[in-house]
Amino acid sequence: MVQTAQTAGRAGASLDILPALAKTAPLMADPKVNEQMEKIVSLCKRRGFIFQSSEIYGGINGFWDYGPLGAELKRNVKDFWWRTMVHTRDDVAGLEATIIMHPQIWKASGHVDTFVDPMSTCHGCKRLIRTDQAWEMIETSGWGAPLKELYQSHAPADELAKWAETKGKRLVPRLALILNPRAVAANWERRLQESSNAERPTLRQFFVAMGREEYEPGYSIPPCPHCGSELTEPRPFNLMFRTCVGPAADDDNVAFLRPETAQAIFVQFKNVLETSRQKVPFGIAQAGKAFRNEVTPRNFTFRSREFEQMELEYFIRPDEAIEAITGQVTKPAAGHPGEPRPCWGWQTWHQYWVEERIRFYESIGLPRATLEEYWQTPEELAHYARATVDLLFKFPFGTQELEGIAARSDFDLSQHQRFSGKTMGVFDEELKLAWAKLDEAKKAELSKRYFEARLKYLVKMGEAKEKAEKLATEDAAGLAKGNYIPHVIEPSAGVDRLILALICNAYTEDQAPDEKGKLETRVVMKFHPRIAPIKVAVFPLLKNRPELVKKAHEVRDLLRPHMTVFYDDAGAIGRRYRRQDEAGTPFGVTVDFDTLGEKRDLLNTVTLRDRDTMQQTRVKIGDLLSLLLEKIR
Repeated sequence: MVQTAQTAGRAGASLDILPALAKTAPLMADPKVNEQMEKIVSLCKRRGFIFQSSEIYGGINGFWDYGPLGAELKRNVKDFWWRTMVHTRDDVAGLEATIIMHPQIWKASGHVDTFVDPMSTCHGCKRLIRTDQAWEMIETSGWGAPLKELYQSHAPADELAKWAETKGKRLVPRLALILNPRAVAANWERRLQESSNAERPTLRQFFVAMGREEYEPGYSIPPCPHCGSELTEPRPFNLMFRTCVGPAADDDNVAFLRPETAQAIFVQFKNVLETSRQKVPFGIAQAGKAFRNEVTPRNFTFRSREFEQMELEYFIRPDEAIEAITGQVTKPAAGHPGEPRPCWGWQTWHQYWVEERIRFYESIGLPRATLEEYWQTPEELAHYARATVDLLFKFPFGTQELEGIAARSDFDLSQHQRFSGKTMGVFDEELKLAWAKLDEAKKAELSKRYFEARLKYLVKMGEAKEKAEKLATEDAAGLAKGNYIPHVIEPSAGVDRLILALICNAYTEDQAPDEKGKLETRVVMKFHPRIAPIKVAVFPLLKNRPELVKKAHEVRDLLRPHMTVFYDDAGAIGRRYRRQDEAGTPFGVTVDFDTLGEKRDLLNTVTLRDRDTMQQTRVKIGDLLSLLLEKIR
């Protein structure tokens, strides 16, 4: 999705307090991160899920490597997404495009001009801060969190000053409130007394380094989330990574690492349409790397500079074409609308894909209760979008976006048609035949609606009114002949964010007896078997008994062609179980003396252990493969 500059702050009042900047004050230590996240990050490194990139050289911010377990988990998720989106549907084809494409593509898509974030620099610690995220960072920081209750409850001045002179002084020495607690508190008290209850400012509006009313009316810049010093006024920062193609590093050879995977789909739309023998409605899916030069990468892998996306662009007829063909345009009701029908308009298709994506998350172990649907307001929508739903997950550090499902109208194909000079429209024989059967009044109505929609797009994109009217008239005439530019619904998911959500959701601590029967804390990664990095672990009860080892190898080799198997013979069996619980392995198979026939009726059976319940059952080796395949698919 194209990202535009966001309003870099919240409504606030002009303040007459002293500046926060104190150049001689010591820097505050980095705030303590969420305790649950500390445990998760530690587990990820200890068990080989995720490592800091270039760690032996001190790391590089915003880049992460996936270890043995993380690589398997990520591959399982991507493979299942591909199987769900492409292999099990007749109306979706796949694409794998290059990371570097013609730079004009990013001009057409709007990324060159609008793919920016507001950035400020801290006068104190000199860090770069994404201004529109500063308040969020403050509220989760070591010094911001204690103030959250204060500013939500309209804290009295004496309480504010007391905090500033004690705990606040240790946490954030540069903040204006800390440097001048009595003066700021008195100012706060005066503001409260002058305001009615309905107009009372919150401490969030008041709690800034310096008033910036002259910058933008009603706007206030927050203090630095790290040290509390004053931030500079926001300036636009383009998020695309620049590079050069060819031997000369000059402006003529500038290219960009793609900031999203979607544009390649639009550029290759006609080629895929013709070679895949699809017809509208249909989709093109792609998963792959993307790069964004984030100002402040944070929250572990949630906001990174190199990441992967799984995107589908689903192309549909414009509503005017649907109404001409079917006589109606179905509006969506609550819930899943069911199997696709020819009379669906863009709103129903949008609702369909929202529900389909929620079903996908449920199928890999993220219950609907862990997700939220956020419908963007008209003010929040990208200029090309008719509607966007963000699917949010409740991370330990806050509820954040996993996936956006946007109704992007016909903006993308239209833009590439304008910039490339190549037609991106389609011919629809069914529409041409249906149009001929319409009465003149209906033809006029549908033509007028299509003309107005195309004219609105063209004017918004900067075409002169006279030229825009001429082009829109041609488009409306083309609709009557069966020609149109398809609209698109885009479900766009971040792979790395999803992996982090799955890890956070899976992380569980409970009590389980050790080898001596004493209860101890057990860390269990409760991944859904479908996406678990290792599906089954195979254990010989004792590694110094060749007959047990041989049989365990036979069981491993039986399962290995069909699933990821881990063989472990080191240590006590209980300790091996614990290791696999931490790795998220849903099933353990133990080969013991009963397997060898010590109890005749148990010959050629093994113990199958369930990770979550720790229940153990005897299973015939001949039945083991089919039983496990049923559980992991």
